[in-house]
Amino acid sequence: MGHWFLIKYYYCRVKAKLEPDIILCVIVYQNCIISQQTKDQESEKPKKKRNKKKKTITDVLATSAPKPGCPSDLQDLVAQYFSDKRSVIERDELQLQNSCFLSSNDLTHSLSSYLKQVCPKWAKIQKQHTDKSSVVVLIVCSSAVRTIELIKLLTAFKGKAKVVKLFAKHIKIEEQVKLLQKGVTHIGVGTPGRIGALIDREGLTLQALRYVILDWNWRDRKLRRMIDISEVKGDLMKLLDSGILTTCKEDKVKIGLF
Repeated sequence: MGHWFLIKYYYCRVKAKLEPDIILCVIVYQNCIISQQTKDQESEKPKKKRNKKKKTITDVLATSAPKPGCPSDLQDLVAQYFSDKRSVIERDELQLQNSCFLSSNDLTHSLSSYLKQVCPKWAKIQKQHTDKSSVVVLIVCSSAVRTIELIKLLTAFKGKAKVVKLFAKHIKIEEQVKLLQKGVTHIGVGTPGRIGALIDREGLTLQALRYVILDWNWRDRKLRRMIDISEVKGDLMKLLDSGILTTCKEDKVKIGLF
């Protein structure tokens, strides 16, 4: 802009023969007009809309107080999941009564203390269990890492019972089928996807099953429960539909929300 001022200055003096002070006022005035026009043009430009950051499930759960699961939570989830996948009659058959449930964890229990509460005669039950390819207690969780954590937490409860991990990570399903057929296993801990696959292949049966414990209240690093993860929730619903809901209604199996 400096060069423009200089040229304009000499031009005005030569053509108009004006005094320097008057020339300066003219230049400043013209500059103000140009600056104002530039600002007006910029203001007329459409402003970019700021996209509001969508809240993730982690954001929502981070602001909600922990609330222990209860039977109605699972009942509602089952009804909602199968609402567009089953007929009215079939949906009625999937409904679970409150009598199908054990008492729920109130967030004060460890896994061992909870199992001791809902299964007080465990020592006798594990001695009576002799069926291969079946377990008495099935603990369902969201991941392989969580499976290992839960198995460690069983120490104070399991006694001499044999525990098997049932997840897909680094373990072939054929190996798990052979392991279950080889000897008596009392407790199975794993993910719904792999447990369901074992039931489909008849590598795991529901013959001796008496307790299904869902790792309902635990949250991962993103504060998600197992039912907050779409894939895990889908696998869980398929697992329950593979015969567990039926055995619950026949009063052979009880479900607990840990």
